Amino acid sequence: MKSTTSCFFALIFLATCSLAPANEQHPNIVLIISDDQAWTDYGFMGHEQIKTPHLDKLARQSAVFRRGYVPTALCRPSLATLLTGHYASTHGITGNDPSPKYAAPASQTYQDRRGELISFMDEFQTVPKLLGSVGYLSHQSGKHWEGSYGNVGFTHGMTRGFPERGGRHGDDGLKIGREGIGPIKEFVEMAVDKQKPFFLWYAPFLPHTPHNPPKRLFDKYNQGETPTTVARYYAMCEWFDETCGELLGVIDDQGVAENTLVIYVTDNGWIQSPTSRGYAPRSKQTPYEGGIRTPIMYRWPGKIKAGERTEVVTSLDIVPTIIASAKVPVPGQLDLPGMNLLPELESGDHIERKRIFGESFAHDIADIKNPQASLLFRWCIQGDWKLLLTYDGEVNRYKSTHPRLERRPQLFNLKQDPTETKNLAKDHPELVSELAGAISAWYPVDQRKVLTKYE
Repeated sequence: MKSTTSCFFALIFLATCSLAPANEQHPNIVLIISDDQAWTDYGFMGHEQIKTPHLDKLARQSAVFRRGYVPTALCRPSLATLLTGHYASTHGITGNDPSPKYAAPASQTYQDRRGELISFMDEFQTVPKLLGSVGYLSHQSGKHWEGSYGNVGFTHGMTRGFPERGGRHGDDGLKIGREGIGPIKEFVEMAVDKQKPFFLWYAPFLPHTPHNPPKRLFDKYNQGETPTTVARYYAMCEWFDETCGELLGVIDDQGVAENTLVIYVTDNGWIQSPTSRGYAPRSKQTPYEGGIRTPIMYRWPGKIKAGERTEVVTSLDIVPTIIASAKVPVPGQLDLPGMNLLPELESGDHIERKRIFGESFAHDIADIKNPQASLLFRWCIQGDWKLLLTYDGEVNRYKSTHPRLERRPQLFNLKQDPTETKNLAKDHPELVSELAGAISAWYPVDQRKVLTKYE
């Protein structure tokens, strides 16, 4: 009888252990993705006018990498990288749309090509799929591009998706933030009530155009000599910050902040033109700092050491870091190019990495089965140095964004010249040769496609 009783209580203990640690083993994960925002345009990054008190607070609580980068400076490929952990040349979504030069947007051919692009996601173990394998609930809001939220494994979401009306890159999902965060609040309450770990994808259409901020915020910035277009953009940045405060407030109100990993990144840069509603040169869609640089932050109270980090990191690191944090068994075929940063985030140790890489493609995809048809640049950053190599990929729309006037290799010292005004390639031929060799080793390419080889 004693033995039977002991076995009974042992079974109860084991069952309790198997249930209780779910939240301890699997932290909630919140991924905040800004849309079209310059790396400089935050209070914590030193902007003198833009106010971002909520993100400033998050920065104080986080490991903050001021030198973060996305490998591709355009929203759709950048978001696909955050879903898969792969470069655009690997996941196949190199631009926003199939080129209308080869298929009119109203044609069946165009729709078929968009559908084929969406189906590329079927080939990858996306973040929501991987997290779902260990019991996570997941919610998509904001930009998505790849059809319905369920296409990439989210259990819940807002986007209905192409080819439904408004489904090109978000439809109902684009209401988040601009019309409150009610769907997120409902999802978090539901997940907490069910005692399930959750993953939030918050990619609002902010501060993206249309720049139509609340009047109270526009009036705040529409003063002095600030151009109206710039004032509207500044106000959009603060509006986005307010929504981040609301989101983080939901996490606090539900009492789960201590067991929630919050990650911040932007999809690509944006420098507001002072004379138009569009972006200035060398920002969105380009491989210059204004297009690819972003602060990247990680917050997990009691686990990640808060503070400024000097290392260069990339958004490619986010997926392996999420997978490690959630203790997801990694499939053997999941060969990710980014680093799992969790050990260094927890210890505070320096991240040992020699260089990072990236690539730029045209907005319009000339050939969805051949990424090199739209290839414009490949780049490498090593320490303070950055090398750009130019390629002859086809540009259809947005030709003014990609003049490619400098066809030789471009080498910049980012510490001395953060706005990349002086090409130092001719002064450092050995360094150019080293970095060009590294690019070639990273992604071998038919050298005939390089506009000017470095000799």
